[in-house]
Amino acid sequence: MGIRITLYIQPGAKKSEYTDLFNGMPKLKIASPPVDGAANKELIKFLSKKLGISKSKVKIISGEKSRIKTLEIDSDITEDEFIKIIKG
Repeated sequence: MGIRITLYIQPGAKKSEYTDLFNGMPKLKIASPPVDGAANKELIKFLSKKLGISKSKVKIISGEKSRIKTLEIDSDITEDEFIKIIKG
């Protein structure tokens, strides 16, 4: 099945990491610039590594050119579990 989650993304950071909540959304800093989809690719790579799933199981379903992105993650975790995993 999977979950849908909306994230706030800050591209061009020194390293990819979870920071905090921003307007009720998890905020992630991503260590790639928002050029030619690089930040989106880095976001998918970062989340798949953190969650221990393949990159094909993480899809951006809206907001490809926005800082606010909705993702669909093909995993049996809850939203709360997702937050705990990306914090660690």
